[in-house]
Amino acid sequence: MFRIFSLLQIGLFVIGAGWMAFKGYPVVATLDPLRDLIGVFLLFYGLMGLELIFSRLFPDSFQASEALHAQIGTIMRSQGMTHHQALFLALASGLGEEVLFRGALQNALFGGWIGVGLQALVFAALHPVTDRRAWSYPLFIFLGGLMFGATYHLTGSLIPGILAHYLHNARGFYALLEEKPQVSNEG
Repeated sequence: MFRIFSLLQIGLFVIGAGWMAFKGYPVVATLDPLRDLIGVFLLFYGLMGLELIFSRLFPDSFQASEALHAQIGTIMRSQGMTHHQALFLALASGLGEEVLFRGALQNALFGGWIGVGLQALVFAALHPVTDRRAWSYPLFIFLGGLMFGATYHLTGSLIPGILAHYLHNARGFYALLEEKPQVSNEG
């Protein structure tokens, strides 16, 4: 599992980086470490806030999404995934998805606010769920994609998105690895 997902994310990065290089799209239009640090903070805590809002507005759907994530955690643990591998996967997904969706696709899809919206739609479409009760998950991914896209559009830098995406995924993967399997009390 680790190898497949790592190769997938590395593939997204290679495609996105190649597209960006070919078209001349910037990774960072203007270097500004303070702006990027503020962007990381706003994105990361914005995603956490969005999770809290979804857990309160759509509790049943949020719980169904969490159950799907728990299944992923069970698979990760059964495959023997280590915390180091989970952190690498979080970095690869943050880097690969930001470079492809925001850096390449957003610019290619008319750029500007139209590009922000279109890349978020594609981003959500490529994060499907297998349980209809988890219907709010694609909406969450769409709104997260809008947040990442808007940050890239406003700052001209992929750095805040890459780092916030990494931190968000690392937090989630780490929690999945730390989850204790559910024990049935039925006798």
